[in-house]
Amino acid sequence: MPIIKKDKQIVPVNYTNRDFESIRNDLINHAKIYYPDTYKDFSAASFGSFMVDTVAYVGDMLSFYLDYQANESFFETAVEYENVVKHARQLGYRQEAAQSSRGMLTFYAKVPVGSDGGPDTTYMPILQRGSTFSANSGAVYTIVEDVDFSNPNNLVTVGAVNDNGSVAEYVVRAKGQAMSGQVAVSFIELGEFEKFKRVEIPSNNVITVLSMTDSKGHSYVEVDHLSQDIVFKAVPNPTSTQDFATSLLKAVSVPRRFVVEYEDQRAFLQFGYGSDDQLTTKSITHPSSILLKQQARDFVADATFDPSKILDSDTFGVAPSNTTLTVYYLRNTADIINAAVDTVGNTVSPLFKFKVSATSAALKSSVRESLEVSNEEPIIGEVLTNSPVELRRKSQDYFATQSRAVTKEDYISLAYRMPPQFGALKRCTVAHDNDSFKRNLNMYVLSEDANGFLTTANSTIKQNLKTWLQRYKMINDTIDILDGKVVNFGINFIAVADYGVSKFEVFNNVIANLTNFFFNPRDMGETLYVTDIYEVINDTIGVVDVVNLKIENKTGVRYSSTVFDIDEYISPDGRYIRVPSNYILEMKYPTQDIKGTIR
Repeated sequence: MPIIKKDKQIVPVNYTNRDFESIRNDLINHAKIYYPDTYKDFSAASFGSFMVDTVAYVGDMLSFYLDYQANESFFETAVEYENVVKHARQLGYRQEAAQSSRGMLTFYAKVPVGSDGGPDTTYMPILQRGSTFSANSGAVYTIVEDVDFSNPNNLVTVGAVNDNGSVAEYVVRAKGQAMSGQVAVSFIELGEFEKFKRVEIPSNNVITVLSMTDSKGHSYVEVDHLSQDIVFKAVPNPTSTQDFATSLLKAVSVPRRFVVEYEDQRAFLQFGYGSDDQLTTKSITHPSSILLKQQARDFVADATFDPSKILDSDTFGVAPSNTTLTVYYLRNTADIINAAVDTVGNTVSPLFKFKVSATSAALKSSVRESLEVSNEEPIIGEVLTNSPVELRRKSQDYFATQSRAVTKEDYISLAYRMPPQFGALKRCTVAHDNDSFKRNLNMYVLSEDANGFLTTANSTIKQNLKTWLQRYKMINDTIDILDGKVVNFGINFIAVADYGVSKFEVFNNVIANLTNFFFNPRDMGETLYVTDIYEVINDTIGVVDVVNLKIENKTGVRYSSTVFDIDEYISPDGRYIRVPSNYILEMKYPTQDIKGTIR
């Protein structure tokens, strides 16, 4: 214990006492020992007691904030969400501010009768990509592909019949992929040159930046990091009929580049510290002048790359100045963007394209006005914001992947890192397919519906995920994206309450504690320990003991159709329930699925 001298006396100082009561007691004992004749009134109403309480309060607060700031300075102990995001960013993890849900929309349009008695294909339009529709919740959805009503695979039915029995009009049914969000544009004025210019997009819920140009006509390209000065673009391949490649991959230098950073539902454009005066060339510099030190030789003696030379190229990109940026981006128009079946039915801004031979303005107007839309399957892809614990785990796993997928954890981390405009997953896992000759990998995925419950991912999200993993997987790995199985379960318990307590109040407290325990969805294949449920009930104030506890599989109209034989997977001693890797347990309606009796 450290000591100090006070009037030639040895005064002990205990640095471990940091809370209010400990500091207050130390101050009182200190006054009694070293100032017995100066101050003697230690009653609660005295002025001295007030001063002691004030000093103890200040010391307690200072100790608290010191501990708090120290904890927030380290990734493992930080609890504030924004601080966890900043720590995760240092590991290369990019937290997206807004997500996008995806799904299929079904369109219906009335077309006139042709001269042959069938539908007149002349007035079968193309619903162009970029057309927007909305749900009852106010969320807007944009189709990402042209929907051709003249496609022979579309369903055509009779829409109306004349009095004489002849067909008056036909109804054509077509489908197209859609994603949540609406295109918006912002004009941002910039002043004098500033190194590492950071500009906020004046809109919330930004999903992605589509394009950006300045008033001088220069285009800016989004990159993963500012030191990336080359991107790859697809250009038409004139010999595609011979080698079956419709496009050529071309390396393009991007001196004007930026990254997008998200903070608390806000999006920022981050530029480098170069200026137009420092930009000397737009072509790709030869690698020998950037990465290799030739040391006045005309040949290379050492092929070792010098990474520090990369930083000499355009100083992390050119930062715009004295100009106006025109930024097109995609943003969500509602907080809830997942849509249940038959909730998307409003037409916002349809874009039609008719054939040149369609000359009747009245018929074209009739087709436009007849357009109807619905969603026969749920539009999903949005998941709840990651908790600090989930974000910490995902960022650490992503740092370990090093932008390649080798282990099971690599695949799971990369699946969660799929860009939000392609949809998002709530839970996923990877398992070896032992029945496959080539030891195929099966990835089981689940999304989240409009009410926050687990649901199967639609075909669009699974196809996007398969494409996303292609760039990271090992060359000899084959991956199948499959649906995970959701098992809804309930709890039935019998507990004994203490004497003199309200059984009704004890029952409500047990329900509340169990609801909080099962609030966050479990992981796929995560074992359910029955002993944990016993512990939660026993720790409830007023509960003496748990007499009986039973886990039940819930199926029916509002529940998952997955049947799970609990007796088959429960351990012999009844302490835990084994869950297969492609299954996940979900407590869907805690207030209804948790039943019990208090004796």
